[in-house]
Amino acid sequence: MVDLTPNHPEQLAALVIVTSFAAGLNVYATVATLGLLARLGLVNLPMSLEPVSHWWVIGLCGFLYVIEFFADKIPAFDLVWNTLQTFVRVPAGALLAYGAMGHTSPIAHVLATALGGAIAFAAHGAKTAARVAVTPSPELFSNIALSTGEDALAIGLTWLSTQHPFWAAGIVIGLLAAIVALAGWIVRAIRTLIRRRHRTAW
Repeated sequence: MVDLTPNHPEQLAALVIVTSFAAGLNVYATVATLGLLARLGLVNLPMSLEPVSHWWVIGLCGFLYVIEFFADKIPAFDLVWNTLQTFVRVPAGALLAYGAMGHTSPIAHVLATALGGAIAFAAHGAKTAARVAVTPSPELFSNIALSTGEDALAIGLTWLSTQHPFWAAGIVIGLLAAIVALAGWIVRAIRTLIRRRHRTAW
């Protein structure tokens, strides 16, 4: 069992990085996976994150994940869905980071929360930009394949963070570096989405 309690701050830091990124992709899959892993005894979470292992939390996130699984694969509607999910994924990434720090100093909590929110926002922004690029395609396969890949990445990274936290953190840092390198394209894609929404509204 991997111990992700305050006794292992380096592993906690890895958990903050990875779960925040995964939440930016699919928060419901991330929380449900983390809760199930804790339930199965595969990871020892900080006490402040124990609520994610409650069956009602796992069940609710599982139900919402099923809704997102289908909503996220419908061209055009997925853009609306992802826009609305901005107000869920980013705060959830920040809250997971806050909870992961357990009984640490207030400064550590503030820094972790800010880092978690920023990482979740980066992942969410990259996901939204990819959708803007793919959605105009007339066929459904590319949209479905992209959505399925994002779900698999969120679940896989969450699992890996509880078994090999440093490997998982290394992968996420690499992905974040790629997002930063493509930041200009991501910003242009999101601006395109906003303009489309504005024209539709009028």
